[in-house]
Amino acid sequence: MKWSPQEAMQAYLDTLQLCNTHSNDEDCPLGTRNIIQPQCMEFISALAAGNQAKLIVQVTSYQGINPLTIALAVAAKHTKARFVCILHQLQDLENSRAQLSCYDLEDAVELVHGNPCEVIMEFKNIDFAIIDCKFEGFLRLFQIIDVNLRGSIVIVSNILERRIGASISEVIKGRTGVECVTRSIGEGMELTRIGLMSCCQPQTKRFKRFHVITFED
Repeated sequence: MKWSPQEAMQAYLDTLQLCNTHSNDEDCPLGTRNIIQPQCMEFISALAAGNQAKLIVQVTSYQGINPLTIALAVAAKHTKARFVCILHQLQDLENSRAQLSCYDLEDAVELVHGNPCEVIMEFKNIDFAIIDCKFEGFLRLFQIIDVNLRGSIVIVSNILERRIGASISEVIKGRTGVECVTRSIGEGMELTRIGLMSCCQPQTKRFKRFHVITFED
């Protein structure tokens, strides 16, 4: 994906404005700053829009849509992307749509019920994905997701909530071109940049990960 600083800046500013507009709105809680670290939503929105993602997928936990859903929806509107949000089967679709309508973003998000490990197989060449670490099968998702070989990003969120077990960086440790750094943002994020590898290192595309950044407290 070619980076667009203009798209990134516009998505950042629009998300910032949306958060400020609804900062004290009890009917639209997903944009308030008391449930997510400031600038986390703007960062995610800018990252997705700046990379000009055309297919965005989010896998939520049992808690359903969250502030990152709003951030991705803003980015999707900028890049005219298809944004699919996979909901836990216990989540109410109509309630989720109602929450999105608070921000006039209901038309920017395609809500889907089902087992994420099954539903995600329906999508090919994903440009940008966020997987909630609270979903127990997140490592499985990371292994089976079909990404865009020209460049894509997969983020695992809420890693501070992770139960005992391997992290993404541990799973791909030792692979050529992997680099990890630590930052404090949100509830912790592991970001993996995926792109083409050298032709002398043939691998299946689901494992062509060449850059990992870890954000955590």
